[in-house]
Amino acid sequence: MPENGYHLAQINIGRIRAPLDHPVMEGFVSQLDAVNALAEQSPGFVWRFQTGEGNATAVQAYQDPLVIINLTVWETVEDLFNYVYRSAHSAALRERKSWFEPYGSLYMALWWVEAGQLPTVEEGKAKLELLTREGPTPAAFNFKIRFPAPSEGKISEE
Repeated sequence: MPENGYHLAQINIGRIRAPLDHPVMEGFVSQLDAVNALAEQSPGFVWRFQTGEGNATAVQAYQDPLVIINLTVWETVEDLFNYVYRSAHSAALRERKSWFEPYGSLYMALWWVEAGQLPTVEEGKAKLELLTREGPTPAAFNFKIRFPAPSEGKISEE
């Protein structure tokens, strides 16, 4: 268990340009297993939401069937940040415009969960809605304006 008793949860969503079996999505689909494996091997990784297929692309969390989700838990904000922007994941991130339409609102939220608790899809959606409605708060924030785990005590800006 982490020293402060909390882990970082994150949700990100995106609207794909076409169904996953469409040729335009081939590059995304072909990298999905490797990107997920990289996450699982990254320092600070705790958990990721997935179905029996090994990813969450089959989960329809929103009315629009082209909106897909990613829900994970990490030990720290820095661990997640390093995975997203400083690992091989960043190459796939640079290609996202090939597979995802521009999203008209916020698409990622971070929040603290007690170590050992796993967030639900509905909780993630609620955190994203909260961040959209109120901006960064200790209950839902982003990489730019970060809030410490409840047992710590200061706000940091990246």
